[in-house]
Formats: sequence, structure tokens, C-alpha cells
Amino acid sequence: MEKVNIKIDGIDVAVPKDKTVLQAARSMGINIPTLCYLEGINKTGACRMCLVEIDGDKKLHTACTLAVWDGMVVKTNTKRVRDARRMNLRLILANHHCDCLSCSRSKNCELQDMCSDLGLSDEYLKALPKEKLQPVDALSPSIVRDPNKCILCGRCVAACKDVQKIEILLFANRGLETSVEPAFGDSFKDTPCIYCGQCINVCPVAALREKSEIEKVWEALENKDLHVVVQEAPAVRAALGEEFGLPMGTPVTGKMYTALRMLGFDKVFDTNFGADLTIMEEGTELLHRIKEGGKLPMITSCSPGWIRYIEHYYPDLLEHLSTCKSPQQMTGAVLKSYYPEIEGLDPKKVFVVSVMPCTSKKFEAAKEEMLNGHGTRDVDAVLTTRELAKMIREASIDFASLSDGKGDDIFSDYTGAGVIFGATGGVMEAAIRTVADIVSGQELEEIEYHAVRGLDGIKEASIQIGDMTVKVAVAHGTENAQKLMDLIREGKADYHFIEVMACPGGCVAGGGQPHVHSSQMVKINVRYERAKALYTEDSGNAKRKSHHNPSVQRLYKEYLGEPCGHKSHELLHTHYSARTLY
Repeated sequence: MEKVNIKIDGIDVAVPKDKTVLQAARSMGINIPTLCYLEGINKTGACRMCLVEIDGDKKLHTACTLAVWDGMVVKTNTKRVRDARRMNLRLILANHHCDCLSCSRSKNCELQDMCSDLGLSDEYLKALPKEKLQPVDALSPSIVRDPNKCILCGRCVAACKDVQKIEILLFANRGLETSVEPAFGDSFKDTPCIYCGQCINVCPVAALREKSEIEKVWEALENKDLHVVVQEAPAVRAALGEEFGLPMGTPVTGKMYTALRMLGFDKVFDTNFGADLTIMEEGTELLHRIKEGGKLPMITSCSPGWIRYIEHYYPDLLEHLSTCKSPQQMTGAVLKSYYPEIEGLDPKKVFVVSVMPCTSKKFEAAKEEMLNGHGTRDVDAVLTTRELAKMIREASIDFASLSDGKGDDIFSDYTGAGVIFGATGGVMEAAIRTVADIVSGQELEEIEYHAVRGLDGIKEASIQIGDMTVKVAVAHGTENAQKLMDLIREGKADYHFIEVMACPGGCVAGGGQPHVHSSQMVKINVRYERAKALYTEDSGNAKRKSHHNPSVQRLYKEYLGEPCGHKSHELLHTHYSARTLY
């Protein structure tokens, strides 16, 4: 790559000529503030916080959009630059509802950080008067949109349009009336939004956030008539520690169990159990389809954002979906049926809380299909990783200092295969481990399928299992899912099995995971580090195949009978519905 010589703040440096001033400065460890910029996603210069001086030019320029050239001399920290940034920040604050103490992003807000860094006094941090406040859209089960917090940075628009290729959010109106909202000013509830929460992840403030169920859970924990149990998704343990200062990618399974017990849950279980159970059902369903001429390729059904996507955008392909419920819902279904039976509990008094990396899980739990025979839902409340962290802080628990605890018997047993569900390719690898043993009739020792791992948008592999060659594909992010769905429509997808996760990177980068400052996203591969924690736990587990889970074996022996049998179809499988776009 051809390089050019430039000088930034008196330091000479050679940088690739296709870089911007912002990228060059960051590579040198020079921090130029930004609010709208996201590496590889959004570089519009809209916030005008990254202004810099260029020798020989009277104007100030936005560093995120200005390409470097040979001999360029840049100054990022002159009085003129600082004053211009402060003035632009004041203009942003003038239309921002600064109720910082009660805001869900307090102490984790990029706008708040910038005010501190630039030394703005408290006189600018004022709430908007009531007559200027706009209605908050809280009608969807997953996402809340607060236009009073929006700073028009455009990050959410870019993430939805250019990363997920859905385009739910857009800029509306002009001038002082400009806003970011769904088409026609609709509520999220009335759009084909998949509730993946990627817009929340990139929002620098609290204009977009999950719909909190924290108070609902606190109330349940205080209710002496309820037996409150909790389950946690694989990806939660790979990210929860970040909320308490631990390095990214630190697995905190034991501390998580201890914290949940301290919060007052009657039993602490694990969604990894449900992941192992899902593999038993899904793997068996796949073999049935292959042997009996069923609809192929079969596509995974673990990601509710993906399910909502195909229901809205590819309803003609719904027959390709596995009928299996997700691990969250399978665990919930078992905890409302088999668990009360063996513990002598009233199923109606069992209250199931799940902790998920995903905002779309809130939508999934609320679906009509998830009502059970007792008239309750399989899962009563869904917390995101961020919400659990908030509850831990509210309880004044020193999470980082906790000792490692254990989950409760039966429903916290899991194998390494259950853990890797949280990373893209993990469901596929877990399924192959079990299917390969079933087909071959042997306990195969080679169980790590690296061809389906990693962060490539679409991964393909042909896997020899006994006399059968199984062709598989893995996609993460709905942009990549769209490519595979188009191939199926065109009759060009000769796969047996496809895994799709709605979020880029899989659940480790779900819409409910801890917020990562945009400046940190450039320095660290968030998806890789979190996924690495899951693969590390998998490799250290004594049992790494779902069919080796003794508690899953017990469940089939005592209650379900066999995978994809009558009882499991009744309890662990579901159906899908075509949805209109608008």
C-alpha cells in the first residue's frame, strides 16, 4: 500500500494514502472526539466534533471525512479547534433531554463523556422543558425510541441500512424539524423491524434502548407466592464482566451464578441446558428430513430476530425453518412442565426469568405461540445482559470480587456444545458433533469443525459423516442471510443445513450486550474476544457433545421419551406465521 508523509500535532508519520485524518490520528494514539463516526459504517461528519486545522486552509475540516495527502500538516488541539468543538457540542445539547441522573446510559454515555472531556459546565446539562418533549415510542416489546435524546448522529440509520440491510430507521423532515424515525412516523411495533437491537448498540446516547423488565423481575422476587427461577444464555457469561471493569472476553460463569443467587432467585439454571436439548431435537429433525425427503435445506430457528426477518421478508421460505423452539423457550417449557412435576410445585406459580444478550428475545417470549397449557408463558420476563448488570449494581453487589458459584441440579448441566451457541457457527458445530456420532454409530474424537467458525459473513463446508456428505452454510447478520435466502429462492442452494443468526457475530454481539465506546471498537475486535471466551469454556468442558449431557438424557428417559417424539413435539416445537411488511 502506497504511503504518504504527514504531520499531526508536530509528529511526522507515514500512513496509507487511502486513510482519513481521523484514522491516521488514531493509529498514532491521538484522540480526536467523534459522535457520529463508526469505523466502516458511518462517516458523515454530521456531529462536527472531529474538527481539525489544516495548515494553509482557513476552514476547519471534519477529520473523519478528510483524506490524507503527502505533506499535510494537521493540528487537532488548537484553541480555535477546541472552541469550535465546544460550540458544536452546546448546539447538540440545546436539543437534547439531559436528564442524566435518571438516564439508562448515565456514566456510559458518549455524549456525557464528551461534555466532561471538553470541560462544559453544568449550565448546559439541563432537561428539556415539558412543552418541548416529544412522545416516547415504547409500544414494541423490545425497543424504546426516545426522540428527546436523539442527537441526529445517523449511526442507527447506517447500522440498519448498511449492516443489516433492513432500513427501518431513516431521517425525516428538514431543518430544525429533522428527526430519526421509522417510515411514516410509525411505532417500531407497526414496522417489519426484527428487534435485533443493533441500532441500540451503536447509539451513543439513550435515544434507543431496550424495553426494561427490571421492575417486573424485582416485583416477582419480592412475591412470596412465586417460585422464581432464572436461566442465562451462553453469550451473557462472555460479556457480563465488562460491565464491572473486567477485560473483554473474560468468562464469568461462576461469578454470574453467585450474583444471581444473591439477587434472590430460588433456583439458578442455565440456558446452555436448553442449547443441548435443542441440538437433540434439531439434529434429529435434520436426519429425519434427509432420510425421509423433507424440506431442505433446513434452517436453524434459535435466533428470534432471524425468525422475525424470514416471517416478514421471506415468508415463502418458512417451510425451510426447523420447528424447534429456541434454547430460551425450550428451557422455559421444561421449567413450566417437568420441573414442577419433579419438585411438587404448582406450574402457575413458577416464574421463569431469562437473561439474554438479545433484545429480540423479549419479543419471542411474548409471542402467542409461547403460551403453555397452564395459561402462562414459557418465559415470564427477559432481561438483557445490561439489565442484569444494572440489577447487580442496584443490589450493591461487588461483582468483580465474587467467588465462583454453581448452578442448581439438572437444569444447569451443559456440555461444551451448549456453550458455543453464542458465537456464529456454534449451533452448526454443536449439531454436527451429535449428528456425526448418531450417523456413524461411533464416538468420534475429531469434534472441532473450524470450517464453520470465524467471522466471515457466509461460511460453507462439506462434512463427511459416515457414507453421507452433509453440505452446510453459516450466515450472521441479515445482509448475509438475505444472500442465502435468495439462493434458496433461485433453487441454487444445495445445502442440507443452514445456520442463521440475525446479529453480526452471533449472540456475542447481540443488541442486549454491554455498550462498547465507538473509540474502543477500533482497538479491539469485540466479537472475536467474546467468542473466544465461549470456545475456551467449550475446550475445558469434560463433556463436549450435547447427547452426553446426563440431565438431558434423564429428561428423555423420565419425561419426553425420544427426540422429536410426540411429547417433545408438543412441548419443544412451534410454528411460524407469514407477516406483512407495512
